[in-house]
Amino acid sequence: MELKEKQILIIGSGISGIAAAALIAHTGAYLTLFDDNEKLSPGEVLAKLPEDVQARIYTGSLPGEVRRQTQLVIVSPGVPVDTPFIGEFKERGIPVWGEIELAYRFARGRLMAITGTNGKTTTTALTGKIMQDNQKEVFVVGNIGIPYTSVASQTGEASVTVAEISSFQLETTERFRPDISAVLNVTPDHLNRHHTMETYAAVKESIARNQGKDSRCILNYEDPYTRAMGERSSASPFYFSSARELETGIYLKGTEIYLADEGAPTPVLDIRETNLPGIHNAENMMAAIAMTHSMGVPLSRIAASVREFKAVEHRIEYVATRKGVAYYNDSKGTNPEAAIRGIRAMDRPTVLIGGGYDKGSEYDEWIKAFDGKVTWLVLLGQTKEKIADCARRHGFTNIMMADSLEEAMDISAGKARPGDAVLLSPACASWGMFPNYEARGNLFKKLVNKLED
Repeated sequence: MELKEKQILIIGSGISGIAAAALIAHTGAYLTLFDDNEKLSPGEVLAKLPEDVQARIYTGSLPGEVRRQTQLVIVSPGVPVDTPFIGEFKERGIPVWGEIELAYRFARGRLMAITGTNGKTTTTALTGKIMQDNQKEVFVVGNIGIPYTSVASQTGEASVTVAEISSFQLETTERFRPDISAVLNVTPDHLNRHHTMETYAAVKESIARNQGKDSRCILNYEDPYTRAMGERSSASPFYFSSARELETGIYLKGTEIYLADEGAPTPVLDIRETNLPGIHNAENMMAAIAMTHSMGVPLSRIAASVREFKAVEHRIEYVATRKGVAYYNDSKGTNPEAAIRGIRAMDRPTVLIGGGYDKGSEYDEWIKAFDGKVTWLVLLGQTKEKIADCARRHGFTNIMMADSLEEAMDISAGKARPGDAVLLSPACASWGMFPNYEARGNLFKKLVNKLED
């Protein structure tokens, strides 16, 4: 779509919306930026924009005249697309893009895109490191914290972009077509937004919708949703497995990762040589290896980069040991499946801090995963009563309630004994108490570092 002289409406004034405005600003389009937060003033939104970006700004409500003039809508990931407000534009045939679609239209070079319920950030960061170690011009973007729109204009024909893509971002893609894609897993999450697992899985699957057989989609053979995706994908599926040997694909055998791609299996590396503990991280490594191998990086160089890689902040991140108690920050464990992985990574009795915003998740499997390892459960946030009721149904009664993370830390430090661990792995989003999981994790680390040793 030619954007010159088009009336474009950007909805949302967070980092995605601001980056989208900056990208569009010099196309000759007429730009309107809208945020429905009534507490925001237009002046506050204007202050976020670069000085050379001109836009009409509305907060709280959008005049009908502006809605009628709009010819293209750009929505930020946090804006639900099934609302009557967005539906009004769709009914009129107005295109509704997310920032990922917008960036894709501007970007050049090759694109590697990663989605999945869990492991996206680690896999994206690791894939990005491998490519950066072996390629001159690499951008690591998306849900990992850097908007794709903020770098799209900097990309060139020789560029490689590695993008972490959320389900919210995939809802609004149209032509988006990665050269290599990956769907790591699909487990219940964001059902308050997507409503059913079938819808959620279909959104994840759409990452490869426009790919052809000349490109690959990396998929988890041990996940029933992603295995089925490979059977109907327009891309060429390439599986990874942590539970069995694959005739073609990449798999874990004992502690060794093997790759079989048009030939005999080749050992890549022993996971004990890496800084990423747990089977879930072995899966993340296999996905990253498969993606970068598919981009032509030699296996020996891939292995060297994987061995050097350090764990992502806020994902089962060791913080410090105080009075013999090890503290781990897993603030990015924002759903039960991710939090299960945090528990499984612990190798000692664990005091667990959980709870937060309610995304419509169920917590039975998370509670079952305690399996004698979790000694105390300290709960806070909107979901604390819901989780406590679930835990009691499963016979777990060592539960303490807290009104803040500070109070939860005080309780946890008092319950933990030398040799134990304290794990922040909430199984819930941070919203309501914190702006994002990073803020939650950073406060946890600050509180740990203030403890006396």
